Amino acid sequence: MAQTARARIDGSSMEGNHTPVAEKIDRVVVRFAGDSGDGMQLTGDRFTTASAVLGNDLATFPDYPAEIRAPAGTLAGVSAFQVHISDHEISTHGDTPNVLVAMNPAGLRANVANIERGAAIIANLDAFDERSLAKAGYDSNPLTDGSLSDFALYEVPMTSITQEACKEVGVKPRDAERSKNFFALGLVSWLYTRPIEGTLQWIADRFKASPLVAEANTRAFRAGYDFGETAELFHQRYEVTPAPFRDGEYVNITGNTALAWGLIAAAKRSGLDLFLGSYPITPASDILHELSKRKEFGVRTFQAEDEIAGIGAALGASYGGSLGVTTTSGPGLDLKEEMLGLAISLELPLVVVDVQRAGPSTGLPTKTEQSDLLQAVYGRHGESPLPVIAAKTPGHCFTAAIEAARIAVTHRTPVILLSDAYLANGAEPWLIPDVDSLPSFSPDFADGPNAVGADGEPTFQPYLRDEETLARPWAPPGIAGLEHRIGGLEKAANLGSVSYDGGNHEAMTIARAERIARIADDIPPTEVDDPSGDAKVCVVGWGSTYGAINAGVDRVRSAGHAAAHVHLVYVNPFPKDLGEVLRRYDKVLVPELNLGQLVKMLRSEFLIDATILSKVRGIPFKAAEIEAAILAELGADA
Repeated sequence: MAQTARARIDGSSMEGNHTPVAEKIDRVVVRFAGDSGDGMQLTGDRFTTASAVLGNDLATFPDYPAEIRAPAGTLAGVSAFQVHISDHEISTHGDTPNVLVAMNPAGLRANVANIERGAAIIANLDAFDERSLAKAGYDSNPLTDGSLSDFALYEVPMTSITQEACKEVGVKPRDAERSKNFFALGLVSWLYTRPIEGTLQWIADRFKASPLVAEANTRAFRAGYDFGETAELFHQRYEVTPAPFRDGEYVNITGNTALAWGLIAAAKRSGLDLFLGSYPITPASDILHELSKRKEFGVRTFQAEDEIAGIGAALGASYGGSLGVTTTSGPGLDLKEEMLGLAISLELPLVVVDVQRAGPSTGLPTKTEQSDLLQAVYGRHGESPLPVIAAKTPGHCFTAAIEAARIAVTHRTPVILLSDAYLANGAEPWLIPDVDSLPSFSPDFADGPNAVGADGEPTFQPYLRDEETLARPWAPPGIAGLEHRIGGLEKAANLGSVSYDGGNHEAMTIARAERIARIADDIPPTEVDDPSGDAKVCVVGWGSTYGAINAGVDRVRSAGHAAAHVHLVYVNPFPKDLGEVLRRYDKVLVPELNLGQLVKMLRSEFLIDATILSKVRGIPFKAAEIEAAILAELGADA
């Protein structure tokens, strides 16, 4: 049974004095949890940044409450931030925390079931009053009733120490209380030997317009750090040394930021202006926020009055010769579908970013899910196929954005790029690439006649297709001789005039479908992770399940079993060799944060008996869940 330590307000320990000894560990998972007003996201972000500066590999999981203004102190209002840091390469935010920092009873109750026996709980003692316990649904105080006896419990009066530390500079107790998250950050920074200079400078810069707030936060942070140093509450400090990285400059990046930067890079590498037409929606809004700050790259952003206006403006920008982009989440994608049909009819480049969340309708707007796949592939009226690609890690959002733009421009088509809330808000170290090494692609605008008219004179035919890609010319307005008709009515092949002929409509429908199918000739073959070459089970994933699947497969291999991993970036069209690859394996396991959407597509396309591992709880898979499912498929003892 884990030992329990308790601290009095004077910093003494009930177990006697001892000197903490730094112990090197290879990894740790820390979770900060408290009320949505306790600053848990900021606290976690600063701890993450300090770890990134130190050189650790890391992965994060910001866990926001789904209710916008839940009553303070209730389970519905709990906000949490989990970070996994290590001295080696990792791919997930960690299955279970080694340390839970609970700022109040609700933060403890919402998370204690997800930590293993022996984990450390650092609780804000001051918050465990009778009223707060009742709000969290406790009948008795868990700090004293023995229910936490399986954990290493550290009771720290964070609020009162913070108030005492801030008293000297004239900060009122109620205002000082808001700085208690910095006390927690200072304490955990001491416990895991995080550098503090960067955090202190960040506080000074962030709050320079409010010197009293800056001083309060600085004093709270130092008080937490000094408490760890002087209270003799912890048996030892811990050190996670830097991880080996390739040489280069790194930045700690979230998926939304990486995606925004990828769109900028795509515009630069294609020579196009970037235009974003978007209506704010969780969890995609940060892409709009980031791009709106990048006017130095020629980016134009338009915050539209609704989702339809956002995609309409983006499509208009594409018609005008820019890289048109619109961003949304599932409910917004519903509203954009009619305009997507027009974009498919016009055969113009357009990137539609869908940062998925748990639905349907408003659903759980701050939680993650992968439930828009079938909508992205099939969810439009008429025969209207378009390519769909999916990002797999926060850093990969950069690469995926460039690829979505490349396909859109090269093949004259709207492209849906799927991300999700886990990728959007999660962070990881990202190697800043050499811009000259990034893919370049040309819009290859039409600049003159491309055919001979019936009268023998040169003419421009807007739907005369490229023999290889079947893409039509891209002719922005304003160039003499390239005038042509656009609109939603069916166009005559080659000529572009309105046509109501059934035979022509069938020919154009088939041509549009074939144009998308031929994109399979322009994407890489299936990448198979099967080092032994004799695996019987292949785990197929897409999107943000990558990290958990990768870790789960590694665990299975470490236990002496063979397993293969295929992770799809291109989900429509599939890679040309995917069917052949999957038929090599006796069993195909598909983990998805939905009820089996990719499974339906694989069964339909390749007639294989794929098995679903489904989860729709608004949270990502754990590596242990993937491991257990693989072992079950293998018939081994999970």
